[in-house]
Amino acid sequence: MTCVFIQIRCKPGTTYKVADEITLREIHSELYSTSGDFDLLMKVYIPEGQDVGKFINDNLLTIEGIERSLTTLTFKAF
Repeated sequence: MTCVFIQIRCKPGTTYKVADEITLREIHSELYSTSGDFDLLMKVYIPEGQDVGKFINDNLLTIEGIERSLTTLTFKAF
């Protein structure tokens, strides 16, 4: 599995709706509200053999209220 972190910027007033929808889809390992340029931080394990971009587009970015996302791929845990 590939571990990725995704920062999510929501349209004003939609953060809780977006977080609820992510929770219902059960695609995340962890989900946090954050301060700064992004509203949510999500940790996701992408199944082996799946394209990371396609997985994110198909399972996350279809949620209404998401304005922007920033994905960070991980390589090795220490």
